[in-house]
Amino acid sequence: MTRRVLAALCAGLLLALGVSSPAAADPAGPTDYLSEITAIEPATSSISVEVLGGDSFVQLEVENGTEVVVIGYRSEEYLWFQADGTVLENRNAPSTYTNDDRFGGGELPANATPDAEPDWEEVASNGRYSWHDHRAHWMQSIRPAGAQVGDQIVEGVIPLLVDGDEVDVTVISTWLPEPSPVPGLGGALLGFAVAASGAVFYRARRQWAWAAVPVSVLALGAGAAQFLSLPSETGPRWIWWVLPTIAVLAAGVAAVSGRVDKQFVAAAGVLVAGVQLVIWGLVKRDGLTAALIPTDAPGWVDRFATAAALTGGIGFALLALWALFAPASATRTTQASS
Repeated sequence: MTRRVLAALCAGLLLALGVSSPAAADPAGPTDYLSEITAIEPATSSISVEVLGGDSFVQLEVENGTEVVVIGYRSEEYLWFQADGTVLENRNAPSTYTNDDRFGGGELPANATPDAEPDWEEVASNGRYSWHDHRAHWMQSIRPAGAQVGDQIVEGVIPLLVDGDEVDVTVISTWLPEPSPVPGLGGALLGFAVAASGAVFYRARRQWAWAAVPVSVLALGAGAAQFLSLPSETGPRWIWWVLPTIAVLAAGVAAVSGRVDKQFVAAAGVLVAGVQLVIWGLVKRDGLTAALIPTDAPGWVDRFATAAALTGGIGFALLALWALFAPASATRTTQASS
């Protein structure tokens, strides 16, 4: 009964930890569209503009000594990049609230009107800032009607004032083909194979808890790379690296405990690792089929790690539950027969 209660509490608490997430900016997610800057007119070397997360965020970097104002959707002053690197956001600009999420669902407060006096609030101090700009990406969750893979689906212009001069940044977005399923299939096979090897070693009464270590490390590498690929103002999700970190620590404890014949601790550690990997894989599952994933790591690496975490995590959790409950069942059967 103690084993059952501890295992249930462990799984429940870790599930609550995994699915909870603090409020943050709408982070970049997997996408099938690629947005690119095609022109800055007139050309100027004092600014640098790029799109992050495939098509999710526009990032503007301004040289020291240059002042830039980003014009919002209703011709209001939205962002102010000052000459000393300070970046201010106008809290009375409608664009500030429209940009709260990718699809423009932010509610406008009464003070947010195009002709309101700007209310500036500092959002950065290094001359660089990123924001959802709906002129730079497809604004619907459904596919573009009448378009097909390879078509340009968006062309927009982001107006700036650079030291008082009008500068237009042109952005286009293209619909990309689906990714190859090979990395996902390969990762799923790896996760299954490693979990199966753990089961074989368990049946042979050999050290088995090590099986959760390699998949946990793989997930941590992919999650950390994704988190570090995006600036803080875009709201990268901490669970991208926290969940696999817990999995690595739990798997490490399990492997060490198995060597000193603490099988209950080993099984509990593998259960913790398995639950974390499954939740992490579910959080990232959309990346298995999306053309682009918001990470600086190769997309195939992220898909491989996600699939391995899903299949491996399920296998580890089932194996750990068997290791926790099977001895109790065997003891009851022996006592009953005697």
